[in-house]
Amino acid sequence: MPLPRLHRIFSLESTFILNMSFLRTARPCQASRACRFHLQSFQSQKRQFSRTQSITAPITAEEVQGAHKYCVALLSKYDRPSYTLSTFIPRHAQSFYIALRALNVSLSMIPDTTSSPTIGLMRLQFWRDSVTKILAGTPPKEPVAILLASAISELHERTQGRARISKGWLTRIINSREQTLTNDPYPNIAALESYAENTYSTLMYLTLSALPMASVTADHVASHIGKAVGISAVLRGLPFVAFPAPPAQAPAGGAAGSAIGGGAKQGAVMLPLDVMAEAGVREEDVLRYGAQAEGLRDAVFTVATRASDHLITAQQMLSNLHAGEDVGHDFEHEGEEGHEYDVSPGARSGESPLDEVNRAFGVFLPAVSTRLWLDRLEKQDFDVFSPELLRSEWRLPWKAYSAYRRKSLD
Repeated sequence: MPLPRLHRIFSLESTFILNMSFLRTARPCQASRACRFHLQSFQSQKRQFSRTQSITAPITAEEVQGAHKYCVALLSKYDRPSYTLSTFIPRHAQSFYIALRALNVSLSMIPDTTSSPTIGLMRLQFWRDSVTKILAGTPPKEPVAILLASAISELHERTQGRARISKGWLTRIINSREQTLTNDPYPNIAALESYAENTYSTLMYLTLSALPMASVTADHVASHIGKAVGISAVLRGLPFVAFPAPPAQAPAGGAAGSAIGGGAKQGAVMLPLDVMAEAGVREEDVLRYGAQAEGLRDAVFTVATRASDHLITAQQMLSNLHAGEDVGHDFEHEGEEGHEYDVSPGARSGESPLDEVNRAFGVFLPAVSTRLWLDRLEKQDFDVFSPELLRSEWRLPWKAYSAYRRKSLD
């Protein structure tokens, strides 16, 4: 990596003050009965891949350039870690990465920018329809859709059609975001892990596809890291879901919609019910006493430990590979939709699992930002309401650069 670029991300990160709106966008919730119906229906769908040719829709180079600037600005404001870590994604896949992460931000902001779950469902349906059009090379005139379609078209041309972006994975992310439209709690920690797998792990699978890479080992590492990132996102967003901002403080475009909805949104505690029961946490106590609620820190500790366990597992897998061993356990999602690993004629020959992981290492760096945040949470004795958790992590660029150079997450 050129040193001027590294210096640039150091300067950006060290002067950044964490925008609280970004943390609000990370809040996940369980789906309503209607949402669960859609999710269950999705499980039976057959995986579809893009066959995108060069974009023939009337989209100009200026529009693509403008869409790129829009998406970069969106990440810079609402998803600073992804903005910083984009530097470590291979240059040929950066546009796809930026567009994909911008899509994730746009989806996660829907609850705060719509007046009701019904309107939110309409917005999500817009994105489902847009995915179909994007993969057909005819995206709507929306910045994220334009950049994503352009990046997929470039990927198709660069790989002569060998690289494929899964429509099923893109749709899975959208379907999972239906859970943010209601405040139903997770029934157990396994449901929380499933949410993280279907969102953050899937974002990493798609980024791997854009390298391109189809590797059971890389997907396996991405699965554990994505689960850690997703679980941590729940904890990061807990204060903002429990005490939602009044309508006047909603993100741009959200104030009017919230006013139409009529008053402030009802707070909720987005922790797994089994963990809350074991720790003796009552939602009404959290909504009344905040950080002082009995058992809350114990519940946060339990959830944070599960996220940390996934990071430890991922690092142990990397250590095993460096020692010339296999990763140590089977990939639980192998054979599922999107996780078939037939070797195509154009696949790289002679590339070991360690080579694959090293080539894709930039995709795994969200593990670094997640570890830094979990360490800060521990220093605050698992008080998830601590103001210290809101500040920017100035060490992220250096820690990420060090991990990237060493190809290690420890």
